[in-house]
Amino acid sequence: MNGFMDQLTAFLYAAILASVPLLYGTLGEILSQKAGNLNLGVEGMMYLGAVAGFLAGYHTNSLVLTLLLGMAAGAFGAAIYALLTVALKANQNVTGLTLTIFGTGIANFLGEQAKLNAPMGTVFLSNELKALLSPIRVAGLSDLPFIGPLLFHHSILTYLAILCGIGMSLYLKRSHLGMNLRAVGENPAAADAMGIPVNLYKYVHILVSGALSGLGGVYISMVTASGNWQPNIISGQGWIAIALVIFASWKPLRAILGSLVFGALSVLRLYIPKDLIDIPSAFFSMLPFVVTSLVLVISSIRMKRENQQPASCGINYFREER
Repeated sequence: MNGFMDQLTAFLYAAILASVPLLYGTLGEILSQKAGNLNLGVEGMMYLGAVAGFLAGYHTNSLVLTLLLGMAAGAFGAAIYALLTVALKANQNVTGLTLTIFGTGIANFLGEQAKLNAPMGTVFLSNELKALLSPIRVAGLSDLPFIGPLLFHHSILTYLAILCGIGMSLYLKRSHLGMNLRAVGENPAAADAMGIPVNLYKYVHILVSGALSGLGGVYISMVTASGNWQPNIISGQGWIAIALVIFASWKPLRAILGSLVFGALSVLRLYIPKDLIDIPSAFFSMLPFVVTSLVLVISSIRMKRENQQPASCGINYFREER
């Protein structure tokens, strides 16, 4: 029995670790879509955040600069998207896809260049820097059986992701600015007539969404990849984050649960006893994407109005037509 509980605890703990970058990307996309902008460039912004944060950590050995530059890189990608879609009225779907291609290419290029310039051909972050993101032990709580390691033995980025989810939920539901944002996403013409600066709300929240996605990329390069730069390091997690927005019905608190579910799917292959069930590893690799497809299909069949996408999401706002 103890062996089973230890295995279950290890599986759930790994699921939580895998859910963190998904949660950052999902929260960022929720914020963007609440502003009325469907941004399919989450993957690209995560790549930009991953490579910028990694290189900052490699050259400066500073956690603060690593996080800030990773967020700034994600926000930079979002700024390009905002300029093209909000100011120049470019197609949001095409712009988002282009951002993903741009971010992926830039990140892989810079990462490979760093490896070529490294003495051993491999780039690792210092142990001192990685230690700053090691799990924090909470005195008296981390040692509790089962629940202790699951809830009270994580890095600051894990706790920050959960706080972002709770804070965003309160912001959207309880704050005046959050209600204005929801009005912009549902009916920008009506919000504009009420005196709400529609474009300003779009720019600010799109930039914040990019910073969150960039932070998810930093987590992957520093924690998931153990501070070792790898090509194609994001591996489709940005796309899963976009699907998770629908799974969570555009609600940040549900995004926490949804990220945990998909995080569990991504690590499931490591905890299935091969002597009991012999399933090819390729099946588990495709499992999160299969479930993503099923979620999209099922969600589109029947969904209550309050759980649907903001009405103006994906549609550019032309003020002169209101």
